[in-house]
Amino acid sequence: MSKFSNPKKSDFIKSIPEKSIDDDNDDLAKRCKFNFSYFIVPEGKTGFEVWPQQNLVILIDKLRDYCRESLIYWTQQKAGRNKKGCILTFYGGFPRKSAFKIPLHVPHEAVWGRFRLDWSGRLCGFVVPEKYAGKTHKSGFTFDANTFYVVFIDDNHQFYQGGESK
Repeated sequence: MSKFSNPKKSDFIKSIPEKSIDDDNDDLAKRCKFNFSYFIVPEGKTGFEVWPQQNLVILIDKLRDYCRESLIYWTQQKAGRNKKGCILTFYGGFPRKSAFKIPLHVPHEAVWGRFRLDWSGRLCGFVVPEKYAGKTHKSGFTFDANTFYVVFIDDNHQFYQGGESK
């Protein structure tokens, strides 16, 4: 060992990750994102206390799992009784038959859909239409069609009750 070697420095350099988003096998770009800025809090509530803590833990675990893949991936993953449904389903417009009301603060171009959380629980929201993907808004920010904007938590499968979308 040279009198100029520094084991602490060597250990530190070894601890720096070598992974790069430029690697051919890096999957950061495909991973979907969730945005809660459009989330509607039920009247008389202040936030996520609408759900018991155990449900919130399940929600966070599901979000972590869902974020490992793209939104398109989840539209192809079968779920439900007889595996006839999918983890993520898009309806296009807001469902005509819904226990929920169209929120006025959501852009009219929104493509509405829902993530399946369990047998009856759903995360309902929207994505920006594909035609906006990668386009830059006049604000300077780019639209991302791989972000799901959560608007409602649906405990009892009441968001989409069948029929067409608006």
